[in-house]
Amino acid sequence: MGLRLLACLFHWPTAVIYGSLSLFVSILHNVFLLYYVDTFVSVYKIDKLSFWIGETVFLIWNSLNDPLFGWLSDRVFLSAQQPGAEISSPKVVLKRLRVLSHNGPLFAISFLAFWVAWAHPGLQFLLCLCMYDSFLTMVDLHHNALLADLAVSAKDRTSLNFYCSLFSAIGSLSVFMSYAVWNKEDFFSFRIFCIVLALCSITGFTLSTQLLRQRFEADGKVKWDEESTLKELCIEKLSVPQEKRITLAEYLQQLSRHRNFLWFVCMNLIQVFHCHFNSNFFPLFLEHLLSDQISVSTGSFLLGVSYIAPHLNNLYFLSLCRRCGVYAVVRGLFFLKLALSVVMLLAGPDQVYLLCIFIASNRVFTEGTCKLLNLVVTDLVDEDLVLNRRKQAASALLFGMVALVTKPGQTFAPLIGTWLLCAYTGYDIFQRNPLSNVVSAQPKLESAAALEPTLRQGCFYLLVFVPITCALLQLLSWSQFSLHGKRLQRVLASKTVLL
Repeated sequence: MGLRLLACLFHWPTAVIYGSLSLFVSILHNVFLLYYVDTFVSVYKIDKLSFWIGETVFLIWNSLNDPLFGWLSDRVFLSAQQPGAEISSPKVVLKRLRVLSHNGPLFAISFLAFWVAWAHPGLQFLLCLCMYDSFLTMVDLHHNALLADLAVSAKDRTSLNFYCSLFSAIGSLSVFMSYAVWNKEDFFSFRIFCIVLALCSITGFTLSTQLLRQRFEADGKVKWDEESTLKELCIEKLSVPQEKRITLAEYLQQLSRHRNFLWFVCMNLIQVFHCHFNSNFFPLFLEHLLSDQISVSTGSFLLGVSYIAPHLNNLYFLSLCRRCGVYAVVRGLFFLKLALSVVMLLAGPDQVYLLCIFIASNRVFTEGTCKLLNLVVTDLVDEDLVLNRRKQAASALLFGMVALVTKPGQTFAPLIGTWLLCAYTGYDIFQRNPLSNVVSAQPKLESAAALEPTLRQGCFYLLVFVPITCALLQLLSWSQFSLHGKRLQRVLASKTVLL
């Protein structure tokens, strides 16, 4: 029976097995995002100083580990191409699969470290965050790099991304199941739930990477035989001069001349900022714009939809990408974000149903855009390979460099958002009674309740003007991005020749 099951799994399409890796990440990561702060603040009682120290160290490590791990992984691929010095694509893919097979289970184990008190809360918070993010980065980098290494055509890449979105949507269901067991007073059931999730993730990573390795070894055997034959035919040629290994400074200089990379990271920095702004302020918008207009169950439904809908919506966007191209779809989403925000601004904060739709759709479309951008990075990987005539695409390293530039948007989102809200209304979310600041800021009013319309108005302007500003800046930078259409076709054709 077990052998039949394995045989059945072995005949699954490669895209399905590749996409399943997203399931084993998302079932853990969504639970982590939802509960890790509440666990340390409410259950472990971490003090404010230790919390901010941990977050600050995490911010620095979170930005640096992507390019660091990418450099350690792909530096051997950076030299200019020399005859007879190629590193075969099958070897690159198998290397990435070995990394995933080791770091996937370790990522699941690091997830478990959050839910058992084993050290001083401040020390555990710092160590858990850095350890978890390290393994998550290794998994994400090599999983995303495989998107560029496994497929060359846009059609094949959108197919791989389609299954990633499908399995990520399935993985988001762990958030709904977690509500049934989450209890700050009795943590036992939640811990058991997390152990079950981690075991599923470990098993999934082990099976999926093993199946992909067997699949790729079988598919690549003919190619390896051809490469061996070519090497034998070239054995009598003169010896090839030893290639010069490129340094990090030289690689950064190459990136600084990569025009499309620079315009893309400018646009993506704004996108990361907007995605995290929506996540950070979604509960605040619900509370101050809709809490007295909708039921608690409706608010919970909007929150749940905002987690799952981006993945499902992305399935449709990917079908559009096959017909129209990624560039056109992303540009259309920017125009849609701008149009919806202007309509909401003109309608005002009293249109409750329109406000519900806008709050939910704003997050859904923004998150959906983020999930399409990996396809753009894979195209940039190809252009980098062609422009610098590398012997192999440095996929993980380029994904890491994109993350280095764009991840600060995660920190800018809450900082700029809270500053704007406080500057306009005097509302400070970090104080126990934040409305007291609003009262002191406007002494003519007698109570905090009288100031609620001002706070509501401030939240509304924040809700609509942030996406309007982001959309205008992104349309400006995206209009300068030229890696689409005929230029993209030429790059992909040149890559095929080089490899």
